[in-house]
Amino acid sequence: MWVALLRGINVGGKHKLPMKELVGLFAGLGCRDVQTYIQSGNVIFGASATLAGKVPDLVAAGIRKRWGFDVPVITRTAGQLVAAVKRNPFAKRAEPAHLGIAFLARKPSAAEIATLDPDRSPGDRFEVLGREIHLHTPNGMARTKLTNQYFDSRLSTVSTARNWRTVNKLIDLAEG
Repeated sequence: MWVALLRGINVGGKHKLPMKELVGLFAGLGCRDVQTYIQSGNVIFGASATLAGKVPDLVAAGIRKRWGFDVPVITRTAGQLVAAVKRNPFAKRAEPAHLGIAFLARKPSAAEIATLDPDRSPGDRFEVLGREIHLHTPNGMARTKLTNQYFDSRLSTVSTARNWRTVNKLIDLAEG
């Protein structure tokens, strides 16, 4: 199973996208067993590797055409989500409520990673591992300065973050 992570939908009254219609969009592309989790753009689906590789572009184009706005879409397999959770460097010593993962569209270079400021958000920490940024935000995700926009601008890619509980629930649903 695959998981699609859409950024910035149904947040703060912007980019409203009904989940039932989003399920229909995925099904119309040939995805199977499509389900959503909460209203913020988490879609679990079955597809061949070939189709799943096209899903980010196809879904983004479908949303642009139907609803008129751009939404970044990032996909991972259930196994990739499990691996990301297992390698989280903060998981053993931080409260789950303070953990998150920002998923990147592509792996940044060492030079790009070097542009990140470890002191940008005092008290918060992060570590880039492959195509994920592991976050420890003891003051809360809502207060951190480690935002998608910050990481996108420094790493020249697209990111979307999920809290620890959501990532683990997505794994449960995808492995389901």
